[in-house]
Amino acid sequence: MSAMSDYLEGELRKHIFRTGSFTKPTGLWVALFTSAPSDAGGGTEVSGGSYARVSVAPLDANWTAGSSTDGVTSNASAITFAAPTANWGTVTHFGLFDASTAGNLLVHGALTASRIINNGDAAPSFAAGALTVTFA
Repeated sequence: MSAMSDYLEGELRKHIFRTGSFTKPTGLWVALFTSAPSDAGGGTEVSGGSYARVSVAPLDANWTAGSSTDGVTSNASAITFAAPTANWGTVTHFGLFDASTAGNLLVHGALTASRIINNGDAAPSFAAGALTVTFA
């Protein structure tokens, strides 16, 4: 299950119900966390050891649209991080940001199963359809 950040909720509220507007992000970056982010942000993002967020542009070719009524989207192809060159720890959550570093957390969620990622492990990845965001 995924959740919207306070930032995204505020932006959508002002865009839909108020006079402000929300500009669609020009990019989306997938991040991994070793402790849970909240709607307000926070959590502990993986760092060091060749870790970097992975860019998955907000395009129809990159994100599915199951049906017009289920509120679900998922990655259309694999999302692969760099192979770790240091221990990353136990990865428990993901987040989607609007920037490659810093930026605004848009959505976040727990992984189906946490995973210990150590130096020398294969590059971590989400198979096509494995990273799911639900708007409910």
